[in-house]
Amino acid sequence: MPDALRFPYIAVQNARGAASLRPLVPMTLSHRGFSVEAMGLLDTGSDVNVLPYRLGVDLGISWDDQEIGVTLGGNMSSFEARGIILTARISDIEPAQLAFAWTKADNIPLVLGQVNFFTEVDVCFYRSQGSFDVRANR
Repeated sequence: MPDALRFPYIAVQNARGAASLRPLVPMTLSHRGFSVEAMGLLDTGSDVNVLPYRLGVDLGISWDDQEIGVTLGGNMSSFEARGIILTARISDIEPAQLAFAWTKADNIPLVLGQVNFFTEVDVCFYRSQGSFDVRANR
């Protein structure tokens, strides 16, 4: 993948203390003058990008001002969510506008899914080598 950045899979411990490798990418999220550093979980099985509540608050976003409701599925279906657009930057890759379902849940990772992370960014996984490549889809 030309002009791609390579990242290692990162060991993460689950609730039982067992470690497993996850494709987590460091990124900067921005919204109206606020920025936060975060680790996004690349999830090709997720339909949408999901933003944990605390990250939205750290970005200065007011829950009550967000009027677009979003319905989440799977293990997040019981959480209320609102639609929000953020600017995301991964290292020196050109920033992208990403749509997120901002949820009231805090015990979840920042999820990067099909809409619209994987339409803005190309990813090539090398799981057997413990790495993945990322580049802008432009």
